[in-house]
Amino acid sequence: MELSWINKLRIGAVIALGIVIIGVLAWPLAAPDDPMSPVRSSDIGFVGTLLLGALSFAVGAVSFFVAWPHGREIGVLAVPFGLAAWAIRSGPMLSLTQSHTTAQARQGLVQSLLFEPVYWLLIVAAGFAGVLVAQRISANQTSKAGLAKLQSCFKSNAAVIGLLALVVAVLLSIFFFGVFAQGLPTSGKAPAAQPPKGQIVFAGIAAFAVAGFVIKKLFDLSYAWTTLATTLVVPFATMAYYRSDTVQKFAETQPAAYFPHAIFAFLPVQIVALGAIGSVIGYWLAIQYDYWRQHGSA
Repeated sequence: MELSWINKLRIGAVIALGIVIIGVLAWPLAAPDDPMSPVRSSDIGFVGTLLLGALSFAVGAVSFFVAWPHGREIGVLAVPFGLAAWAIRSGPMLSLTQSHTTAQARQGLVQSLLFEPVYWLLIVAAGFAGVLVAQRISANQTSKAGLAKLQSCFKSNAAVIGLLALVVAVLLSIFFFGVFAQGLPTSGKAPAAQPPKGQIVFAGIAAFAVAGFVIKKLFDLSYAWTTLATTLVVPFATMAYYRSDTVQKFAETQPAAYFPHAIFAFLPVQIVALGAIGSVIGYWLAIQYDYWRQHGSA
């Protein structure tokens, strides 16, 4: 199941649209005053958030028609790639830990990062919503089918499977963040260091691609569930690796470039943007793998 050249062009056009509109033209909404400072949701403001959400919705809707007739499958990539451009342009997490030197300040930093991924997921969701609305308009469908799907998600069995899938996705992504972004420690007990941007991009996409692949294979669920897991990796990892005693130990004994786990070297915008991309890639790799198993030997 190879991608045709026209579908490769559609994917490239959607990615370019997201990067140009969100990543470049909307960059002033999030650009920090100091180029070395990281992109934080708290710096965007209420008006900027409304504008960014509306822009993401519009980009998603336009992407559907750019990638038509496969806009539903391809258009969802536009906003994550746009935010990924921000993730690459952003200053590193290191700059935050350098400015929060005491244990109390570091604890406040950790707490402020816990739920920031939700903000970025809502921006990604605005793009997804734009795709879905464009699909609805294009097909001239009523909302009954979508409502039935939504209701099926709240059935007891579906809810249990979804929650289990979320837990598996979170655990897998945290583990593979540690694998792909750990760097080259000088000893088995060496803490994770701030990785370079190239490694951040690879690790963020690859970790969630693995999770998306497994979730599709085990639970037959879409990339939406793995993307949702991007909001949970930081709280889960904080409970497991970055409790208050660990925060104090690192603040007092370790340089700012070191973290108890590689996941803490990633900014929330990096986790969500790269995680959404990886989730989609992993989902389609699982479908391609099944196709190859069925038709590869034919």
